[in-house]
Amino acid sequence: MEIQKLYDLDDIECEDITIGLVRLAKNIPDHEFFFKINQINDLTFSRIKDLVFNGIYYDYFFPRYEAYHKFTKTCFTFISNKSSESKQKKLQTELFSGEENIKFLLNNQTEVEYILHSPEQFTDFSVILLPENLVFPIQDYNLSSEEELYQIIQYYE
Repeated sequence: MEIQKLYDLDDIECEDITIGLVRLAKNIPDHEFFFKINQINDLTFSRIKDLVFNGIYYDYFFPRYEAYHKFTKTCFTFISNKSSESKQKKLQTELFSGEENIKFLLNNQTEVEYILHSPEQFTDFSVILLPENLVFPIQDYNLSSEEELYQIIQYYE
């Protein structure tokens, strides 16, 4: 007797996820930014294991900060858009490899300092109070399942 397939992987559509784009009004270190956020919220953001992106010539490390909002029972994660460090794996021999020692998760949004994410399907980022005169309003951004960042976030979720 043949085993019946319950579903076809090609037919499954992944839903888009909404992330928040956080732009700072002035350049400050990560620890100072999260100290100010923790002061005005009932959240405590702390640094967790870095997101690691493995390139051909470099491994890139992106700092992550996470907190749990007790009232909404939601976990929030800030991911740095710009790599904080990179480790060279092998020497570049091609002139135009397209890979440098600094990487952005959102290549077309290099002015974004942090990517805000929550595993909830309908996330309300407005529960996080942001320091005045330091941060622009959080911009919602839909991430389709075909984008590289979508796959990375799903892996780290």
